[in-house]
Amino acid sequence: MTNINWRTINIDLLDPESPANFSTATLSSTVPSVSASEVQSLSSQIKQQLRGGDSEGALRGALEYPPYSGDTAAKEVHLATVVEILQSIKQSEMSPILSRTYGSDGGVELLDVLMKYLYKGMSHSSQPSSASTRSMSPQPTGFSQILSRGGGEGGGQAMSVLLSWHEKLVEIAGPGSIVRVMSDRRTV
Repeated sequence: MTNINWRTINIDLLDPESPANFSTATLSSTVPSVSASEVQSLSSQIKQQLRGGDSEGALRGALEYPPYSGDTAAKEVHLATVVEILQSIKQSEMSPILSRTYGSDGGVELLDVLMKYLYKGMSHSSQPSSASTRSMSPQPTGFSQILSRGGGEGGGQAMSVLLSWHEKLVEIAGPGSIVRVMSDRRTV
């Protein structure tokens, strides 16, 4: 009889329902790739709807077709469109729009997509732009002063709008939306 060390056999590999036999390919998205030109065309349609006064329809249209598999340029164009829509909606209209969206078919998913855009918008407005990096001046203390006093606070208004939307969204959709967004592998 051969000498087999039974302690070194990985029995999980022999069980078909074992997590060791789980294919991670099932976790990847099967969404077809989207080009920047397609997103640009969708963006122009949504902006036309926004100019027509249908801000709720424009927001819903932007949230229904997020470019999950698009390139960086496509995602940036779509983010700019969503932020423009959010900035055009009055604060008194936020809660009713979110409530109607939440109550509609697929509303939870749409609000989760909106939460993704809010977080992405917040992360983009907190990063220094190329214009602000040019205005850095070295100080005698060794620290750099970014953006001189009295100017360069352009992202503050956008951040305020995004934070207002975040507050209203958590009121209506609950904290579960945050958890779903943080655990979702698809990015906008």
